[in-house]
Amino acid sequence: MSADQAPSPFTETTGTARHAAMAALAESGPVQRLTLFTGVPVWLVTGYAEARALLAHPAMAKEYLGGPHQDSVPADLHAAMNTHLLSTNPPDHTRLRKLVTAAFTARRVESLGPRIQEITDGLLDELASAGGSPADLVAGLGYPLPITVIAELLGVPVDDRETFRRWSSIVINAPVHPAEVYLRAAADMVDYVRKLIADKRSAPAGDLLSALIEVHDGGDRLSEDELSSMVFLLLVAGHETTVSLITGAAYSLLSHPEQLALVRDEPDRLAAAVEEQLRYDGPAQVPIPSVTTAPITVGGVTIPEGDVVVPVLLAANRDPARFPEPDRFDVARPPAPHLAFGHGLHHCLGAPLARMEAVIAIGSLLRRFPRLRLADPDTEPERFPSLLMNGIVSLPVTLG
Repeated sequence: MSADQAPSPFTETTGTARHAAMAALAESGPVQRLTLFTGVPVWLVTGYAEARALLAHPAMAKEYLGGPHQDSVPADLHAAMNTHLLSTNPPDHTRLRKLVTAAFTARRVESLGPRIQEITDGLLDELASAGGSPADLVAGLGYPLPITVIAELLGVPVDDRETFRRWSSIVINAPVHPAEVYLRAAADMVDYVRKLIADKRSAPAGDLLSALIEVHDGGDRLSEDELSSMVFLLLVAGHETTVSLITGAAYSLLSHPEQLALVRDEPDRLAAAVEEQLRYDGPAQVPIPSVTTAPITVGGVTIPEGDVVVPVLLAANRDPARFPEPDRFDVARPPAPHLAFGHGLHHCLGAPLARMEAVIAIGSLLRRFPRLRLADPDTEPERFPSLLMNGIVSLPVTLG
């Protein structure tokens, strides 16, 4: 397939169509030179072994492509949004990860469990008391739980969270918005984050942002751009990923009644069900692209130095060479490492938090509503057109 004939599986608006387009792409080989709908020529990598090898390859350097509005983004705005763990390379990445992990500790994440349960219970109470049918699980649970958790973690005031949701939706789904709308949302978000950082400097609290400001390694601290970029990453990518994971898992279970029955009968399978969702229909389509710093041979193809490489996580996680019956959602599938949270240096630092939120949310939902079902099982929910994310727009359900 020539570089000017690339399909656009990323913008398909149902899960079935998106995965079918990716499977068709993979049939032409695990490594292909194509042009994205954004106009950028890249190497798309759809094979599991090839994607995993490249995600950890030392000659793969993260490169910001900027999407459809890349030529319009001022340098200072770019730096304030993209100087974070997913977009930097060693030695900067090594330094950043050391500082961030000193603040975003496993103990801090584990301590959030009771509060996540409390927030979830409150949201389910609201769903139950709202009455009417159908209810939207995206609006009622999938979105408000992660944004509340991450906002509380960072110390974002309650009244500002819906504004963040609007900004985040525009930034994540940049291709469907005019450049001026995207740039205004990005600039407004960065201005807000900078003010929030200044407020935390003058009045530190017990939240993660205060810890990120205070953390140091000798005399080294996070810069202003690094701080704003980390907040941007957590508020946008962090919460959007978990929204997609929770609502995607709910849809997969409700659209596979035999798997739902298995999880209801054996609640200990819930964590495995979340892992299977991450493999089967994960929240991220691709990571931030990389550029080769030397020629790399993978999958029988040599990628030249200086070319852009995009591992396709959704396709790799359904590679039949790695996963038997990859298109089957099976919560009893034997454990097999997937790539939903990446691999290597840039493996997602927030993965444990996303998993915890999904397990608590789905488990609580199924216990609270034993007759929960899809309001329209014959109609697939719409997906957001996005290069990065694999999110459901709305998920109408009948609570029973």
